[in-house]
Amino acid sequence: MIANTAELARLIQTALAPAFLLAGLATLVATLTARLGRVSDRVDLLAESRGAGDAPDSADEALRRHRLSRLALRSQLLDIATTLASAAGIGIACAVAALFVAALSGRIGVAWSAGLFLAALALTVAALGLFIAEVLMAGHDLRAAAGRGRAGRRNP
Repeated sequence: MIANTAELARLIQTALAPAFLLAGLATLVATLTARLGRVSDRVDLLAESRGAGDAPDSADEALRRHRLSRLALRSQLLDIATTLASAAGIGIACAVAALFVAALSGRIGVAWSAGLFLAALALTVAALGLFIAEVLMAGHDLRAAAGRGRAGRRNP
């Protein structure tokens, strides 16, 4: 239970520290969704690019199908990373709320707040790991396209 305004001020300062992590997560989610939009645009372009005369077993068609499958995998990584980063943000907000409830009522232990915060950090690490995997896939695909002499038609 909070006894005076000094304790309340300290609690508010403690609760504001996660705001920086929330701002970083918001930026990460914005980046992930922007990349997902680029992947979606590239899928649309590849889906429309199949020529009427392309045989289903042609080399160009095989390359197009390979690119589409890689883009599908990248979109899955981005979907999961976005979900994890969003869940981390929710966890941090819940941890701050639990901290306030614990301080004001004494009913919920600080362990809840710590557990929620640690879970949010774990989700953040997982989201960043998937983001790294997607960026590495995009870089690999870009280098592969450049090696085939198609650097101008790179993946997003």
